[in-house]
Amino acid sequence: MNWQPFIDRLQSKLLSRRIKEPWGSGLRFMILGNIGSFVQTGFFLLVMLALGQPEKNTALYFVAFVAGFVLEMIPNYFASCCYTFGQSPTPRNAGGFVFARAVNLVIQLVVLPLVTAWLKGLNVGLVSLIVIFLAGIINFLMQSIFFKPNKQADDL
Repeated sequence: MNWQPFIDRLQSKLLSRRIKEPWGSGLRFMILGNIGSFVQTGFFLLVMLALGQPEKNTALYFVAFVAGFVLEMIPNYFASCCYTFGQSPTPRNAGGFVFARAVNLVIQLVVLPLVTAWLKGLNVGLVSLIVIFLAGIINFLMQSIFFKPNKQADDL
């Protein structure tokens, strides 16, 4: 059964599909990113339970964090293809997605702790929100590059 006409009709009714680009893809990226954060947290908590709830900043804690991150990436990639950027999965956009998400993981695991340690006197929650917001912008811009249609492939 071909589901594409149904999916296209459904997506055409969504407000986020009717907003002009690049604002529409940015809005869809934010919606999907928030859903992805909940999914990542859910996977993280499940892995934490499976590992016996390890202490924060231990190797098993980071294993749980990375496992949640990686498990969330799989559905997020396909949703990014279909919903955010309106493209089919390809090796090019899959590689770009993984690269952008790897940069995001480094920001979460390395940059965020360094920034919050450096700015001890400030509100850690606010600093964290700013860093994660900037990480989201960087992630969107990187993914946008890899999800752009390949003009050379279209010319063949």
